[in-house]
Order: sequence, then C-alpha cells, then structure tokens
Amino acid sequence: MTIREETEELELKMLSRYASFSKFSEGRDIKEKECDIRTCYQRDRDRIIHCKAFRRLKHKTQVFLAPEGDHYRTRLTHTLEVAQIARTVAKALRLNEELTEAIALGHDLGHTPFGHAGEAALNQVCSEGFSHFTQSIRVVELLEKNGKGLNLTKEVRDGIVNHRTSGNPKTMEGKIVRLSDKIAYINHDIDDAIRGNILTESDLPSEYTLILGKSKKERLNTMIIDIVTQSKDKPDIIMSDEISDAMSGLRKFMFEYVYSNPVAKGQEGKAKMMLKFLYDYYLNHVDELPPEYISLIEDRNEHIERVVCDYIAGMSDLYSVKKFEELFVPSFWKV
Repeated sequence: MTIREETEELELKMLSRYASFSKFSEGRDIKEKECDIRTCYQRDRDRIIHCKAFRRLKHKTQVFLAPEGDHYRTRLTHTLEVAQIARTVAKALRLNEELTEAIALGHDLGHTPFGHAGEAALNQVCSEGFSHFTQSIRVVELLEKNGKGLNLTKEVRDGIVNHRTSGNPKTMEGKIVRLSDKIAYINHDIDDAIRGNILTESDLPSEYTLILGKSKKERLNTMIIDIVTQSKDKPDIIMSDEISDAMSGLRKFMFEYVYSNPVAKGQEGKAKMMLKFLYDYYLNHVDELPPEYISLIEDRNEHIERVVCDYIAGMSDLYSVKKFEELFVPSFWKV
C-alpha cells in the first residue's frame, strides 16, 4: 500500500461523514497516474502554488491601488488569509483540509490588475462579459501550461467557480471557502483602511462591533467560532442569524465608506481607462499578442475578444502600466 493509499484510508476513519474523501473524488478530465505520496487534492494545491497566475497575484491590487507601504494587502496576501481561515474551519469540522486549501489558493487566479476596477472595465468593453470567477476557471482549465491547463479535480474547480456570493458549491469544503473569502476581506480591508487613515476603529458602527468585536482579532475569532459551532455535525456551512446579519451590516458599511472612498479609490478611473485602451489596442493588433495567445485564436478557435481579455486579465498592475506607457506614452528621442 502506498503512502497516498494509507492517507486515503485514514481520511475514511478520521474525517466527518460530510467531508469530501480523496479516494472518492470525481477525478480529472484527463485521467492521470496517481501519485504514490500525495492525494489528488494535495496535488491540486501544489499545482496551483507553482503556476504562473498564482505568482502574479503578489503584484495585483486587493483594494488600495498603488499604495505606498509594504503592509497593505495584495491579491496574494488576501488569498493566503482566505486559505488560513478556511483551513482552520475545515480542521475544526473534520473536513478535507487539502481540498479546502486548494480551492482557497485558486479562487482568485483570474483576477485582473487593479482589483474589481479592472474586472469592471473588462466587463464593460467585452461583448461576452467578464467576471473573475469564470476567468479563474479558464486559467486552470486552459491558460496555464501554454494551453494545457492544470487538469485539476472537479471538486476544486467547482469550489473556485462558486466562491462568489451567489455561488452554490457542491462540497462542504467549497462552502467553507465561500464564507472564508468574505470574512477575510471584510476584516483585512478594515485593517488596511485604518492603516491608510480612512477609518478609525471607533468609526465602525457599534451595533456590529458590539456583536462581532472591537478589533480584527476579536472579529475573526467571533466569526470563525460561530461557523464551527453552527455547522458542527451538519451537512452545511452556516452562521447564526445574529453573526451573519452583523457581518452583512459591516460589509455594507465597508462598501459605502471604504470601497467607494475617493482616497482609496481615487485612481480607479485612470486604471479603468488604461485597461480599456489596452483592450481596444490589442483587439485591433492581435498580431502583437504573445505567441501563446495567438495560438489560442489560430489553433483553438478561441474568440478574439476573450483572448484579449485573457492577456490583460493576466497582467500585474505594474506590467499593465508598463505596456500602456510603451504603447501610448511618447518616449524621448536620444542620439
């Protein structure tokens, strides 16, 4: 018996009956020889960590565009915080931690430069529309490894595409990530807003902080314990009405006072305009796309608009600015 098989048998003995067992995964679209050491979900986690799209997250905006300071969240640090929260919940509920982690690490792979501003810009200009959660699936199924994709299990892909608020993940692990994503961004965005002098802790509505806590640590602890307590030995991942309502109220407050704040979001208009310029340019100069994107059009018959979105969505903040400067900002002539 291999180490992987031993691990699979241990899962059957130790995990909750509601867990997604590695041994019974629905598998991959392309069948592969199993690893002797790692379960299928461990392999998915490793593939995501080692892919190019994951590394680019470190230079993509979370909320604050081009912040001056090393301690503001990026899309990568957000992803890691989601994974940490999700694994804590999964372990407490005896669910599959490796599946949970793989979904969490892959949930934002399709995010654009400049966060949701970039997502909105591409959605406005592309006739087929654009959303980061469907782009994340496109990254793992097609764009990585020069058109081969990562060949992830169906459970991981389901969790990635259904992490959005309106999503309905099939697995308990996917449901954990869906809630953990909200818990992470609400709390770390408050932290960043306080660091950026946009908010103070006392500005947060007391009707929510009296329930959730008066610090990031207290709020995280309250929300995580509530999920574990409410979901224990149940076939769903839920929160109590009191905690859920308070979290929703705090989220609404953040949208009103932070996510639309001119200090934090003052550069968004420029970012959107820049990405729209890039989109129009490459739509009319397809031959200037990198070879792997041209191949998608010529060899895979992918729609030109979608492939242009693929290229732009894959850019980091800094790279998109660099390409814009190369294409639209005149350089000074030198002898």
